[in-house]
Amino acid sequence: MRNRFDAQLDNLNQEMIKMGKLCEQAIAAAIKLTMEKTAHEELKQEVLDTDAEIDRKEREIEGICMKLLLRQQPVARDLRVISSALKMISDMERIGDQASDIVELAEYIGNSNIKYKIHLNDMANEVIRMVTKSIDSFVNKDLDMAKSVIVYDDVVDNYFDKIKKELIELIMQDKGDGEEYIDILMLAKYLERIGDHATNIAGWVEYSILGTHVDN
Repeated sequence: MRNRFDAQLDNLNQEMIKMGKLCEQAIAAAIKLTMEKTAHEELKQEVLDTDAEIDRKEREIEGICMKLLLRQQPVARDLRVISSALKMISDMERIGDQASDIVELAEYIGNSNIKYKIHLNDMANEVIRMVTKSIDSFVNKDLDMAKSVIVYDDVVDNYFDKIKKELIELIMQDKGDGEEYIDILMLAKYLERIGDHATNIAGWVEYSILGTHVDN
């Protein structure tokens, strides 16, 4: 019975990895689309399709977790892993949604030169790194990596504050592109939210290992 349960837990782990990779793909494609000067419909559709696949994967993993809880008799550590997985897939689903939100902004700022004058691409790269590390920390059961993601959220938050200040300075120099500035600020906010979701994922990895949330 235990061998069968362990096999099902391993299947849960593999499906979580697949969902995490989909999140990474969606974010990377959304950022690429946004930072390029011309919009590519194929790339946009790729992000939207990936978001839909993330939604399907969330439902699939929920089903796996429910079967593990109802058909087996998990011990305390198993319960932590399963309950953490349920929390993590909710954050991963939101990451997919944020990637789709970013894509919707792409057509408005595709020809903008403002995005190259601020630290937007730097922030995007750091957010992608956070998501990748948060998922890797779950895959490898790496507590130190999970903690590093939680701490690194401050770096992304600082980038968001820096971008706000940069946009204010640019607005002071040229007040003719108000909508453009707002769209770019919204994009930065979506990135900041993705960083928050990555932090949540890392927090649940920490809980699955230790059985408690540790103040960092």
